[in-house]
Amino acid sequence: MKMLQKTLFSVLFALPLAALAQTSPTPTPTPTPTPNPTATPRLDQRQVNQEKRIAEGVKTGQLTTQESTNLEKREAKLEADKQAAKADGKVTAKERRKLEREANRDSRKIYRKKHNQKVTTPAG
Repeated sequence: MKMLQKTLFSVLFALPLAALAQTSPTPTPTPTPTPNPTATPRLDQRQVNQEKRIAEGVKTGQLTTQESTNLEKREAKLEADKQAAKADGKVTAKERRKLEREANRDSRKIYRKKHNQKVTTPAG
């Protein structure tokens, strides 16, 4: 009798558990996208922000025409250097550091030119 109870007990409780184990979907691992070796999202965002800072300086009169022209040339050089780094299909860590340093220099230049004593009539 005890053997029958154990068997009955295991059948009543083990079968539903086995059924649950079979019906629960196994999560399929999501493949991680391979990073683009030429992607420079941080630098791209910095360039956008620096362009806005230059435009704001022109609009408020903090930057003269000559200063803004000079800063725009620096931004164009940064973009050219970035494209040159991407040309071989991979932006190396060394190239990223160089571009980051160049962006840092440009940012300091923007700040210094916006906060010097030269002002002009605000545009628009």
